[in-house]
Amino acid sequence: MDNQIDNRWMTEIREVNLSYLMLAQGMVRADKVQAVFCLGVSEAVADILADLSPAQLIKIASGNMMMCRFRFDDEMVWSLLSEHGRRSPQGLDGNAARLHASIVMAGNFAEAV
Repeated sequence: MDNQIDNRWMTEIREVNLSYLMLAQGMVRADKVQAVFCLGVSEAVADILADLSPAQLIKIASGNMMMCRFRFDDEMVWSLLSEHGRRSPQGLDGNAARLHASIVMAGNFAEAV
């Protein structure tokens, strides 16, 4: 039974990987500057993504590790994003909380670059 569950997870990971890579490639091809920011990748990685063939995308996606990852591990950001219209711990409404979270994440990205 565990083997069936493991196989199912691996299949789902591969599907997520392929979807993510296709989305990322489309974003880079449409607007590289915005894609670099949204995906949190360097311009060099964006160039590589843009040039991958469909066969290369499938081969890369077939691994057993997730290609995408959470870009933030900050408890405050998660708290701000998860309020869904309620007042956040900082007293912000849902829209303000999401904007605040976006600003914090953009700052984290700028620090990483």
